Amino acid sequence: MPIRFTLETTDAQARAGSLSTDHGDVPTPVFMPVGTQAAVKAATPGVLKDVDATIVLANAYHLFLRPGIDTIEEAGRLHRFMNWDRAILTDSGGYQVFSLADLKKASGDGIEFRSHIDGSLHFFTPETVIDAEVRLGADIIMSFDYCPPYPCTRTQAEEAVALTGKWAARGAAVYGTRIERNGYEQALFGIVQGSVHEDLRRRSALELLEIGFPGYALGGLSVGEEKAQMLDIVEFTASLLPGDKPRYLMGVGTPLDLVESVARGVDMFDCVLPTRNARNGTVFTSSGKLVIRNAAYARDFSPLDPQCRCYTCRQYSRAYLRHLFMAGEILGPVLATHHSLHFYCRLMRDARGAVLSGSFFDWKKRFIDCYTSGEPDVPGASNRARENKEER
Repeated sequence: MPIRFTLETTDAQARAGSLSTDHGDVPTPVFMPVGTQAAVKAATPGVLKDVDATIVLANAYHLFLRPGIDTIEEAGRLHRFMNWDRAILTDSGGYQVFSLADLKKASGDGIEFRSHIDGSLHFFTPETVIDAEVRLGADIIMSFDYCPPYPCTRTQAEEAVALTGKWAARGAAVYGTRIERNGYEQALFGIVQGSVHEDLRRRSALELLEIGFPGYALGGLSVGEEKAQMLDIVEFTASLLPGDKPRYLMGVGTPLDLVESVARGVDMFDCVLPTRNARNGTVFTSSGKLVIRNAAYARDFSPLDPQCRCYTCRQYSRAYLRHLFMAGEILGPVLATHHSLHFYCRLMRDARGAVLSGSFFDWKKRFIDCYTSGEPDVPGASNRARENKEER
């Protein structure tokens, strides 16, 4: 079945749509749990289905280094290897090469780097990266891009745009942007770069539009810039992209980031925050972030989030979750992860429902009012705004 995106309706800039793949439909807006190494940390595929995740993300850089593309292909590609029969998106690893690898050396041909695992030397080109992603078998694969640091000079941002455009064209030339190689269609998405410069974002978007991708991503954001600046660039960049193609904001972010970005026309999101924070004892709730280790919860027998009907909230109390974390029991991170993933996936389902009913901005105001209300009996509740500035 060919991959297709159907825009169902809009409410101002907010959109509701559906991305159809051979491994199932993905209603949008959607949050994609991050399974970097072919596993979402502390969550089984059963848990992911319980929270109604329709698509997960894996990373070609990490899987290339361990266990290797050949191994995954021999196992029957990524869906079979990780026992996930719904949609998968693979990031090309451009961000990871520049943020994790040692002794990086970029050129027009590609990038030479040393593995952050064992120091082994590797060379990625747009062609080899796309071939690796195709062999992994993901439904959606991302172009190999150059993600500049923040802050960066304008010259660095221009270089990132130039290389991203050249590498996108070379990657698309390998198999095309719609790929029939594994018995089903895989779609190649382009990634818009340009740091915080609107003219560079426009240049990058126009170069990618000329190639003609089935979908487009906004890369290089939530890497240190101010929140208002990030949202301005999101809105500006989304306005440059085709209305009939999905728009994916990479690596973002907090619940407030997601809601504000949906309001600016974004369809797809991924972020490590819900799982990483949950493993460290901080969960997302309808009234903000909750640090379960706080002593205030030692005898609090209410659920993590009284408005949530996930398995964790139906079965366990804050006191029990706090006990698990204080005792070092692994069940604590598992239950907290289950809840936070449910919260993120439900948040996007609720946003979608609000768009479909034409009430998105009333819903958005109610959500933000509740989320930022905090819990007055919790130490540090007044620091919600500061905590929400966490970077991925």
